[in-house]
Amino acid sequence: MDKNIKKNFPVTGMTCASCAARVEKVLNSCPGVNAAGVNFATSTVNVDYDGESCSPEVLQQVVRDAGYDLLLDESVDSLDAEQARKYRALKSRTIWAVILSLPVVVIGMFFMNMPYANLIMFLFSTPVVFWLGRQFFIGAGKQLRHRSANMDTLVALSTGIAWLFSVANMLFPDYWMSKGIHPHVYFEASAVIIAFILLGRTLESKAKGNTSSAIKKLMGLQPKTVMILLPDGSTTVYPIDRIRIGDTVVVRPGERIAVDGLVTDGSSFVDESMLSGEPIPVEKRPGEKVYAGTINGTGSFHYKAEKVGGDTLLAKIIRMVQDAQGSKAPVQQLVDKVAAIFVPVIMSIALISFVVWMIADGNGGFSHGLLAAVTVLIIACPCALGLATPTAIMVGIGKGAELGILIKDAEALETAPKIDAVVLDKTGTVTAGRPVVENVVRVRTLPEADAILSALEQRSEHPLAQAIVSRFKDEASAGVELSDFESVTGRGVKAHVGGVVYYAGNRRFMEENGVEISPVVREREAKLTADANSVVWFADADGVISLIGISDPIKPTSARAVAELEKMGIEVYMLTGDNRSTAEAVARKAGIRHCIAEVLPQDKSAFVEKLRKEGRKVAMVGDGINDSAALAVADLSIAMGTGSDIAIDVAKMTIISAELTKIPLAIRLSRATVRTIRQNLFWAFIYNVIGVPVAAGVLYPFCGFLLNPMIAGAAMAFSSVSVVTNSLLLKRKSFADRTDAVNGQSVLTKNESDVNISDEKIIPVDTKPVEETTTIKTNATMKQEFKIEGMACTHCSGRVDAAIRALPGVTAVNVDLASGTAVVEGDVAPETVIETVTAAGYPTQKK
Repeated sequence: MDKNIKKNFPVTGMTCASCAARVEKVLNSCPGVNAAGVNFATSTVNVDYDGESCSPEVLQQVVRDAGYDLLLDESVDSLDAEQARKYRALKSRTIWAVILSLPVVVIGMFFMNMPYANLIMFLFSTPVVFWLGRQFFIGAGKQLRHRSANMDTLVALSTGIAWLFSVANMLFPDYWMSKGIHPHVYFEASAVIIAFILLGRTLESKAKGNTSSAIKKLMGLQPKTVMILLPDGSTTVYPIDRIRIGDTVVVRPGERIAVDGLVTDGSSFVDESMLSGEPIPVEKRPGEKVYAGTINGTGSFHYKAEKVGGDTLLAKIIRMVQDAQGSKAPVQQLVDKVAAIFVPVIMSIALISFVVWMIADGNGGFSHGLLAAVTVLIIACPCALGLATPTAIMVGIGKGAELGILIKDAEALETAPKIDAVVLDKTGTVTAGRPVVENVVRVRTLPEADAILSALEQRSEHPLAQAIVSRFKDEASAGVELSDFESVTGRGVKAHVGGVVYYAGNRRFMEENGVEISPVVREREAKLTADANSVVWFADADGVISLIGISDPIKPTSARAVAELEKMGIEVYMLTGDNRSTAEAVARKAGIRHCIAEVLPQDKSAFVEKLRKEGRKVAMVGDGINDSAALAVADLSIAMGTGSDIAIDVAKMTIISAELTKIPLAIRLSRATVRTIRQNLFWAFIYNVIGVPVAAGVLYPFCGFLLNPMIAGAAMAFSSVSVVTNSLLLKRKSFADRTDAVNGQSVLTKNESDVNISDEKIIPVDTKPVEETTTIKTNATMKQEFKIEGMACTHCSGRVDAAIRALPGVTAVNVDLASGTAVVEGDVAPETVIETVTAAGYPTQKK
């Protein structure tokens, strides 16, 4: 048996924050339990216990002894069905309570002197109090047996006392009349209080169900059945829980992928927006990974199951969101302490109110004292206090999951708004994390040059070779026959084609083989290097043919994200183990002002610690194993979803799509969630601070006002519903930044010339080759405006921005999502812009 087990259990019987505090207390005192945290909003408890000295059955018995129940081995479907059944029963009781209470209220307020008024009110109110409201008395009885109290105790005491007092006044009115006191009855108060509380719980139950909709949506992403390819070539349909690692799964057009795996046959485009947030389907070919919950397009394919059950990425996401929604923000600790002593304090206030009225009010003291005590017991519902934090956390974390931001616990939500420094790793975080050919400088025109270079690099073992092969994959390299192929480790490769020797490698390899290099070509290499390019030389015996600039490009949205963070008052740093010139070039392109290069993993964590000692609240963003130490020491750790498992495990937040724009989005979401928590707590606390003294009668000596128990019951119900409703408003909020930076404005640096090495433009491939020199001036600059259709979000504007910026001759781009336009500066033909953007999926025309 596992030593340490962490599991979520549903808990029944909890009616208020005091109940949650008691369940948590008894579980934490149970031998073998390391930690237990109750989430009143979801009626669940997360228990971390020792599997050798404790068991679920022991935990269940401990909770039952406290007057509640712990459900074991309940499936999601059965729990949903049970919750739906309870909601229907609660709704039915509420409707009947309202129907029966209505005539009691009418008679008690307008026709109290009609014949048999008291008897009619007695007959209508009794089933409301003792049948429809029996759950309060049953719950209070359980608490009494365990020498504790909760909200049920308050309701049972107040309504029971009001009903008994009314029965006594109805049966023995002469006793009070002989003392000169009119024998008032409060049947309407006891009945309406029950009706209002049931109504409040019904609305609360419905609203609480809505807060967990993110989990239900995630669970609905996995299909219930899966088609398996059998060894004999036939297929059969299995329930999802019967699939095993190694099984071959058949995916048909439009189906959801059931488990994680590797494509073995066929191809298709898969919608992975639930993971990445990107709306563009991803092409899947043999050897590529597919994930549970994603949607297949029009093709079909087979894949081998690699991760099933709880090991799939979808299952891990669900588990992470569940754990996070059940976690507690630090502010909740104060709320728990208040809730634990709340009911005894309120009962004491009610008793003191009664005694004070008895002493101070002479003949009317008993009647007024009883009314005040009942009202205090009713109005002091701790439900709103208990729901204030967890409902906001549930909605906030659920909203984050919908936006592609996985938040591991509530502490991260409370920490994020305080962040004033963000430290970014470079590779895979600011940049794409994979080398690509960004620049091709053609020194000489040579037929089949690209095909020969591709053929050479296909046989090379150099890490950059694959980038070149990928860049020239459309060239007819298959027809190129190489002879006398030779590879020199760390230098380059050479071979004969048609009797001519060709070289591909670094400059030292060229010099070793006697290739002539002109000053102009050396100058161009220097500019490529300064722009964070690794340069691969391609030459023959006659000299250099071309220079290939390979780099790890920054992600299209990185500069936008940095600009957003700076506008939010957050300072951005970049740490990397790469060389200084490359790091500075990347930082310049991304608009990052603080860049530290050539650092080791321990240096990263030391830098984060240094910032923290200076009083900064630091968020560390990374994706690799080398970032894990820095992630662990940061105030807020954020991992890229494409990164290593250890980085994701350490991080408090995970950005599934690995786009940096999600970081300011996460901070805005956290700020809104914390703001909602504070609003909820303010109203919950202020409600009781004001309501309890008024209910006790402090205003009576000044203006003769004594709060009616019916109004107190309505106010109490409204307070709980208003707290949950305020939390649900987070669902409807948009957290996208509306500034120009997000709409596509160029935000690389303050000065556009800082990005370019000079006014000279390196010639990309497929443009006019350079014959004798590689220097081409781009002094001619035009500003053109285009109307672009189909841009629906910041992802769209980002794609348009990146597509235009990659065009030869473009010096600046400003894409405005709101107006659907793009302003392009540089020496570029308008037809080229229109053709490029339209090909990217956005119809374009010149304005």
